[in-house]
Amino acid sequence: MSVTALLGCLYGDEGKAKIVDYLSSDMDVIVRFQGGSNAGHTIHFNKKKFVLHLIPCGIFHPGKICVLSSGVVIDPFQLESEMEALREQSVNFEGRFFIDERAAIVLPIHKILDEKNENLNENKKIGTTKRGIGPCYADNVSRIAIRIHDLKSKDILKNKLEHIYRFHDLRDSIDFKEIDNQVLKLYDFGQKYKHYFINFPYVIQKYMNDNKKILFEGAQGSLLDIYFGTYPYVTSSHTISGGIASAVGFSPKRIDQIIGIFKSYFTRVGEGPFPTELNDKIGKKIQKQGNEFGSTTGRPRRCGWFDAVTARYSAMINGVDTAVITLLDVLSGFDTIKICVAYDANGTIYREFPADSAVLYNYSPVYLEMPGWKEDISLCKHWHELPKNAQKYVDMIEELINIPVKIISVGPSREQTITR
Repeated sequence: MSVTALLGCLYGDEGKAKIVDYLSSDMDVIVRFQGGSNAGHTIHFNKKKFVLHLIPCGIFHPGKICVLSSGVVIDPFQLESEMEALREQSVNFEGRFFIDERAAIVLPIHKILDEKNENLNENKKIGTTKRGIGPCYADNVSRIAIRIHDLKSKDILKNKLEHIYRFHDLRDSIDFKEIDNQVLKLYDFGQKYKHYFINFPYVIQKYMNDNKKILFEGAQGSLLDIYFGTYPYVTSSHTISGGIASAVGFSPKRIDQIIGIFKSYFTRVGEGPFPTELNDKIGKKIQKQGNEFGSTTGRPRRCGWFDAVTARYSAMINGVDTAVITLLDVLSGFDTIKICVAYDANGTIYREFPADSAVLYNYSPVYLEMPGWKEDISLCKHWHELPKNAQKYVDMIEELINIPVKIISVGPSREQTITR
C-alpha cells in the first residue's frame, strides 16, 4: 500500500491536474478531498484540452477508481454536465466513480448569496468565482446543508430547502413553486446517480487494507487555505495536507508521502496580497507565455517572480516530502530571473510569512538575481538536457525551500515531464 497526497502549494493554478494525470498511471484510487466547481483543472489528453471542475483528474486512466470525498461541495448539475461531456469522449464511469454520501450540495440559493456577499463591500472584494462554494460550506458548518444522502427523499429535500431560505432571512423570497421544482430536480438526480453514492470511510479503509495505491488530489492552493492562507482572500475549505484526513475519514498516520507542487513563478487570480507581482512588461510576458488565464473564470492571472519565503512557509505547514516545479518552460527567454528571498519593510528584513496577510501590502521583496536562458526547453526529456542556467534555477529553489525537487514539468502534456 502507498498513500500519496498531491497538493498545490501556492495560490492555486500550479499545474496540479497535469501532475495528477501523470502520477495516476501508477495509482489504483484517486480521491478529490476538498473544494467545488470553483476549481478548474486543465488536462491535455489525446491532443485535446479538457477542463475538469469536480471530477478527479485520474478519470482519463481506464480502470482507475475516482472518488469525491465528503470534503467536496457538489453542484449536481455541473457534475452531470461534466460527466456527459466526458462520456462523449468514451470515458467510462461505471464501477470506478463514486461520491461520499456526506458531501454537501451546492444550490441555486448559494450562488445568489455568493454574488450578494461579494457585492456587499465594493472596496473589499474577495474575488470569488460566484459559484456558491463559500455559502455552501457555511451552510454545512451551520448544520443546515443538504447532503448527498438527503437526495433519497422529496420530503427531506423540501423541508431542508425551506429551512435554508428561512435561515438566510429570505422568507419573502420563497417561491414554493420554484422550491418544488428544485426538489424534483435534486430527487431525480439522486435517483439517476444513486449507484455512485457510497459510505466512503469504510470503503477507503478497505482500499488501504487491500494495499491499493491511493492518491489524494487537492484543489486551489495552500495559500488559499481558510485558516493558513492570506485571510480573508482565501477559499472556504482546508487546502493543506492536514485537511485530508478530516475531509475523507481516515487516520492521518496512513499518509506515506506528501508531494508539493510549486510553479516556477507565482500567479494569483482574484484579490489579495502578492508581494512579487509584476505590473510591467515582464509580468505581461510571463502571462502571455504561460497562457495565464483562469480555467474556471477566464480571468487573467496576476504574475510575479518566485517567492521563496511564501513557498518555504507552504512546504512547512504541509510537511512536504518532495517538490514538483511546473511551467519551467515559461521562463525561457528572460535575461535575468529573480527569486524573492526575504521581505523588506522600512529597512527591517522579514523571512517569515505573516499571520496577518494585510502586512504583505507593506512588504517589498528582497530579490536574488540569476541569469536566465534562451533555449526552448519544452522538448527536454531528461535533467541533463536542460540548459545549465535552468538547472541552477531549479537547484536554487530546492535549496531555498529545503525540499528535494523530483519532478520538473516543461509543458502541458504527460510526455513533457522530467524526473530526477
